[in-house]
Amino acid sequence: MAIKLKPLHKQVMLITGASSGIGLTTARLAAEQGAKVILVSRNQGALDQAVREIQEAGGEAFAATADVANLDQLRRAAEAGRTHFGTIDTWVNNAGVSVIGKIDQVSVEDDRRLFETNFWGVVNGSRIAAEMLKDTGGALINVGSELSEVSIPLQGMYSASKHAVLGFTDAFRMELEADKMPISVTTIKPAGMDTPYMRHAKNYTDKEPTLPAPVYAPELAAQQILHAATTPVRDLYVGGAARLMSALGRHFPEWMDWFMEKTMIGQQQTDRPADRSNEGLGESRGGHSERGDASRDHNVRETSTYNFFSRNATLVTVAAGVVSAIVAYLVLKPAADDESPTKRYLRENLRDPLGRVADTARSRIEEYLR
Repeated sequence: MAIKLKPLHKQVMLITGASSGIGLTTARLAAEQGAKVILVSRNQGALDQAVREIQEAGGEAFAATADVANLDQLRRAAEAGRTHFGTIDTWVNNAGVSVIGKIDQVSVEDDRRLFETNFWGVVNGSRIAAEMLKDTGGALINVGSELSEVSIPLQGMYSASKHAVLGFTDAFRMELEADKMPISVTTIKPAGMDTPYMRHAKNYTDKEPTLPAPVYAPELAAQQILHAATTPVRDLYVGGAARLMSALGRHFPEWMDWFMEKTMIGQQQTDRPADRSNEGLGESRGGHSERGDASRDHNVRETSTYNFFSRNATLVTVAAGVVSAIVAYLVLKPAADDESPTKRYLRENLRDPLGRVADTARSRIEEYLR
């Protein structure tokens, strides 16, 4: 069965981890574009506040409290949201927590709690989403990380959980495709984002943690998520830094290990003493907030050229085609009487390959303009 995703303004979107950060930003932007949103989180007070704000801005929203690690709670929350709006078209597994500390310092209990949210929360949500979308179709979007493909010291178990999210999502996608389910499955891989992520992380060090640069605004992640809600796509990175990290980790793993060892422990720690008042590993704490504290240490990037081009692959193809066509024209045009030996050599030896490029570019441009 072909995958056909609805326009955003006709969708009902369920978002976990929606009381702060990327989840809250995604809910707000989706509602602004006409989607009905179901916000799921452990923090009922923050959810109620978010719903009020969305409704006051003219949007439609519904709050349902659940710990994503609890399959029954999450199922009840989803059923309540579906009953309220009549359907669910897109499911976003976004809830996540972290622990800052070396692996041999962090307790096994905290490691397990992190995996319960970051990995099993995604597994639980994906299973429920597949059940609800198998007949009507829709999008399943799992938020991984740039650390789904590389690892970082002081966040070893977080990195492991995001690797697990990627492995699970890839396998689940293959199984759904093999069964011809009309469900688009996407992994979102953000770079460091200016959210309360670090504020809520459980910290084993004596310093207040921070994100290594560069750090991006949560709106950039939300934009990628909303694109995946309307356009079937396998993976989307958030920020060029995430794409670069992935490429370097894949092609230069030993160099990346050395680089991480030398730089990333220091880059994740400030000179400020640790503040443990908002740690939210085992329970939800703190009010609802889209932004975190990254602006104290970095200039937060509000735009991303990489994001734009990743969502507009056709434009990239057309641009490349136009450039190739221009180069081909310059090489293929008739020779002048005073043509230099170098120009003559290039024209004669590049005629055939650039001619093929020009033909391809012309067909792509014609296809784009139709």
